[in-house]
Amino acid sequence: MASKSEEKIILAPIHFPKDILSKFIFETLENIFRRPVYIASPKLDLHPFFDPTRHQYQSTAILKHFIKTTPKGGSKICVLVEEDLYIPVLTFVFGEAHMHGQFAIVSSHRLKEQFYMREENMKLLEQRLLKEIVHELGHTFGLIHCMDDRCVMHNSYSVEDTDQKDIYPCEVCFAKLDEVF
Repeated sequence: MASKSEEKIILAPIHFPKDILSKFIFETLENIFRRPVYIASPKLDLHPFFDPTRHQYQSTAILKHFIKTTPKGGSKICVLVEEDLYIPVLTFVFGEAHMHGQFAIVSSHRLKEQFYMREENMKLLEQRLLKEIVHELGHTFGLIHCMDDRCVMHNSYSVEDTDQKDIYPCEVCFAKLDEVF
């Protein structure tokens, strides 16, 4: 197992425009999780995870693929996709994570203003994407959903919920992260 000093955050875009991953996103993730952030480019055909009935991709199956095929290590890996994700009990998910695990996945599909028939807004997309990455990575560090609707760990059932949240965990959730670090 990697020592705390060797642990890092890896953003792993699959068919995902890397130009969305700004310096601000990297710096904020490093600040919150106290680990360096890197980018990797995994090769994965998402087609086997597509549900033609729903016209969406099954996020749990994608996570399971990475859990099975990636060597275990101390790094947290957040897979980034543009495809619309779901789990069977929900209409859609912005992301999903393996609680206390190594992997998370986040989709930008429903974070884009264009999905709601509004004009593109890259700054808003960057904010939403960052919040969802922090939220899902928070789960990999053991954080659960928070009751504080301003906390990034509060659950999002809509993009408006995501917009209402802060980028950072609340004091209670930060304290829980401190226990892990």
